[in-house]
Amino acid sequence: MILSAPLQLLAKRVMPSVLLLSAVCVGLEFSAPGQANEFVLNGPQPVEVSSRLLSILELPITIPDPEPQPQLVLNRTKRQIRSTGDPIWDLRLEIPGEPARHFDAVSGRAHRQDADRDQMGSKAPLPTGRYTIGPVEPLAKGAYPEFGPVWIGIEPTFITGRRVLGIHQDPSVGVDGNSGTLGCIGLIREQDLLELSELIQASNVRLLIVED
Repeated sequence: MILSAPLQLLAKRVMPSVLLLSAVCVGLEFSAPGQANEFVLNGPQPVEVSSRLLSILELPITIPDPEPQPQLVLNRTKRQIRSTGDPIWDLRLEIPGEPARHFDAVSGRAHRQDADRDQMGSKAPLPTGRYTIGPVEPLAKGAYPEFGPVWIGIEPTFITGRRVLGIHQDPSVGVDGNSGTLGCIGLIREQDLLELSELIQASNVRLLIVED
């Protein structure tokens, strides 16, 4: 292995120490001249190192893939609430090593599904993108009649005009003019919200992806 000219001076000073330290760390010894590859340093004494040590030092660096993290994913389905026409959204909880769990939800008002999803006050569904999930906050019974027993705040990681977004229950779904949400994710069943809240806390779910 021959070092290029610009590296000769630097290699002359640091290479012996580096090779000696490497050999000590891996439990090797410098080899005899007949069994070594030489590093030519233009010095009076070439530095020698065994082929085995060279193979260790020249191994490619492999960066491991990040481990999968738990997440929520929201998608629109083709199903609807028959009485009000609200589209049913699928909120999918993905926890590595476990089967996916699905929860029926609504987002936005039925007649505002095609409105500007980034405009504040549009009553449209959530904008597509990635959100961070906040803490699970129990609500006093009756304090927020349209939210159900739990509020889970979500924060977009992108620029949008929408604010104060979260995951909660929609007790009015399919019943009256309040069916649907102002943009939040409204779970249709209270028990689903309670179950989801427990799973989010147990698995430390911090990511929501809205795909449609």
